[in-house]
Amino acid sequence: MALKINTLLSSRLTQWVVYIFIRIYSATLRLDVQNEGAWLDAYLKKGERILLCAHHQQFFAAIGYFQKYKGYKPGLMISQSKDGEFISGVAHKTGWSTVRGSSSRGGREALKAMIAHLIEHRLGAHIIDGPRGPFGGVKPGAIKLAQSADAMVVPFYIGADRAWYARSWDRFLIPKPFSRVVLRFEKGLRFKPTDTHEAFEDQRRELERLMMATNTSFQAQFSPGEGI
Repeated sequence: MALKINTLLSSRLTQWVVYIFIRIYSATLRLDVQNEGAWLDAYLKKGERILLCAHHQQFFAAIGYFQKYKGYKPGLMISQSKDGEFISGVAHKTGWSTVRGSSSRGGREALKAMIAHLIEHRLGAHIIDGPRGPFGGVKPGAIKLAQSADAMVVPFYIGADRAWYARSWDRFLIPKPFSRVVLRFEKGLRFKPTDTHEAFEDQRRELERLMMATNTSFQAQFSPGEGI
């Protein structure tokens, strides 16, 4: 059974079906995008490098909208798991380039490739606490990426007035069709290279605290949603 599921996930036809479904599903959402110009117009379009950062819980609702950035050939690091292979296939169809690896497998090589991609193409995204959590815990890769590519970190958050939440480690967020979804970008942050591990950890914890606190405040305006 596991072999059949893995074969299905790696099928190009399956990836196309899911991609088309996401396009249709995303079109039903009443999307409210906030503060995008603060980084897109003020920095990326003027030659700066940008690393968009989010919690694993919230990235799904952004997939359809983020296709608008495909002209920049943005990059995204995705795990080497079978699930990651499937997600990578769908991401390619939205115009995103993927680098395979995570904190648990193939991370060092993938990080180098992601840094090179970000330096060349100037736009990337990073799931700060994926693929296994804990929720909100910033992995070192986010800071290393920003430092090495001299990129501005732009956190973003997603909330929905009607949503389902999976019974998973991150309570994965799936907005209900026709719900109001807010995609909010926050102020960009810069993390300069550090001389010591302690200074590096200070930066990692700073991003972790900031994103957790901002997310808590942001999510307070939305209903708890339903478990699935």
